[in-house]
Amino acid sequence: MTHDPAIDSETADSETADSETADSETADSATADSATTGSETADELPVLPTDRHTGCPFDPPAALTALSDRPVRRLRYADGHVGRLVTGHAAARAVLADPRFSSRYELLHLPMAMEGAPGELPPAPVGDILGLDAPEHTRYRRLLAGRFTVRRMRQLTGRIERFTADCLDAMEQAGTTADLVEAFARPVPTLVICELLGVPYADRERFLRLVEVIFDQAADAGARDEAYAGLLRYVGELVLAKRAEPTDDLLSDLASPGPAPGPGDLAAPGPASSGPAVPGPAASGLSDEELAGIGGLLLAAGLDTTANMLGLGVFALLANPGQQAALRADPDLAGPAAEELLRYLSVADPLLRSALEDVEVEGELIRAGETVTVSVQAANRDPRRFPDPDRLDIRRRATGHLSFGHGPHQCLGQQLARVEMTVALPALFARFPALRLAVPPGEVPLRERSSIYGVVSLPVAWGEEAGEE
Repeated sequence: MTHDPAIDSETADSETADSETADSETADSATADSATTGSETADELPVLPTDRHTGCPFDPPAALTALSDRPVRRLRYADGHVGRLVTGHAAARAVLADPRFSSRYELLHLPMAMEGAPGELPPAPVGDILGLDAPEHTRYRRLLAGRFTVRRMRQLTGRIERFTADCLDAMEQAGTTADLVEAFARPVPTLVICELLGVPYADRERFLRLVEVIFDQAADAGARDEAYAGLLRYVGELVLAKRAEPTDDLLSDLASPGPAPGPGDLAAPGPASSGPAVPGPAASGLSDEELAGIGGLLLAAGLDTTANMLGLGVFALLANPGQQAALRADPDLAGPAAEELLRYLSVADPLLRSALEDVEVEGELIRAGETVTVSVQAANRDPRRFPDPDRLDIRRRATGHLSFGHGPHQCLGQQLARVEMTVALPALFARFPALRLAVPPGEVPLRERSSIYGVVSLPVAWGEEAGEE
């Protein structure tokens, strides 16, 4: 949750982005390109390395680290497009904050092959704010940002503590071994996001299966589209129910009926209809279709990213017993530990943008129309920003990492994820001080083909028998 604490960071500058295109290249610009890229042909350019599993499960691919000697370089994309790879922290921040780089899906090229992916990406579906630019993105962002403030998310702390304790109680009552993903890492954020949005927890099997397919890069594109459509249908049914009988939750807040929009309201008036009368728009100005899209995005992102941060984060702490012991001895380290794990693990990677005009970044001229792949993994391991970046150090001041993105599209739910991690991690190790892996580290299955990295399962043990597992 797809990211600095200023979540309502929309600025007037971000709203002025347009789709200017550059003039045709000149001999001088070609010379400039050759000066920075050498004599490489498109076929000789590197592709994006993604094979994390071949080395330490917490580190970026070794081939990606090797490409990080330059903060910006040319990259060959899956469809043959030649774009850019950004690995430097300063360069990544510059790209993500600059309105001359677009997030619109239809302008992007994918850096890695995906089963059944279309040759050209379609525009963002209704309600998917990740694939929009200002002013459309600004409209949604301003509407949602006030509902995800630091104060509001901290008000959820008591309920998150209760959900965490319930999961730990269930683990303790079940014995001395568990799959931590099924028993803890997935249930805690599922309970939280269900309560926040007003989604029945009893429906979790239905929407968890859909979310898993949506993020599975190995799944056929048709299966992913079908899963996404299924999630929208499910949330759409909830929206109608909330409009009829509102409850105390975010979806009800957004869906509650309001007066018909006027010229200055958020929702632009639609065409006149001669059909049967339908309920008026929500007070938020959002249509039912928009509400379903936004709700589906919040549900999917709120579940998968935090669940994988918890699962992979516990794995990293178990693999670094000194860090685990430090957190257990001093629960006040929970906040710094969460930030460091977010930096160190970078589960949501990469972020894509498209240049709307020629832009120079770190001395490299990025041409209009080029897709830019921002490697969050590499930027969060940039030694110019984080000394000794490959070492997990929960006492490090890791603020400024890019795991929640940066700029106008910075993750809305970042404060919720922080609260969940700072509550759940110390509570787990306080309850089970002897917690350890129940299998060798190399046997922990990883989510190698998902757009959100993590562990498939995490077998753990505790108590006296833990050392014998």
